[in-house]
Amino acid sequence: MTRNIKIRAATEDDFPIVLSLIKELAALEKAPREAVKNSVEQMKKEKGIFHCLLAETGDGAIAGMAVYFFAYFTWVGKSLYLDDIFVKEKFRKRNIGTSLLLRIFEVARAEGCKRVRWQVLKWNRPAIEFYRKHGAEINDEWLNCTFSSEGIENCMP
Repeated sequence: MTRNIKIRAATEDDFPIVLSLIKELAALEKAPREAVKNSVEQMKKEKGIFHCLLAETGDGAIAGMAVYFFAYFTWVGKSLYLDDIFVKEKFRKRNIGTSLLLRIFEVARAEGCKRVRWQVLKWNRPAIEFYRKHGAEINDEWLNCTFSSEGIENCMP
């Protein structure tokens, strides 16, 4: 682990900073401002279905996060889905992302997961290289399929 960086589980009190990190990540990914629909209130209601690790500096600053949940994949069984891993720009190149990723693997092992899975944007070369450096297999065969809440409602008979 990086010196003076502590990886810890986020608490409900951390949800405002988690939401702030989510918005920073959305900006980095060039998403429109209104794309982030989540809120602190929603996270409080849904806290039983997601987990978040925070990277905290020695002086208490939050440097990054990893948000994950458990899923079941038919071919392998219980898996950990890493929804987002993000390190603030000013803290990059300090192995914080590696520390977060290694903690994710620790959680997956402790939980008996058979797979860790996540997505990366095709244009995000630094992230792709980071993941490859750590041994990730990046598949360009599968495509994402998504229904928004509006899409879910509109497909109902």
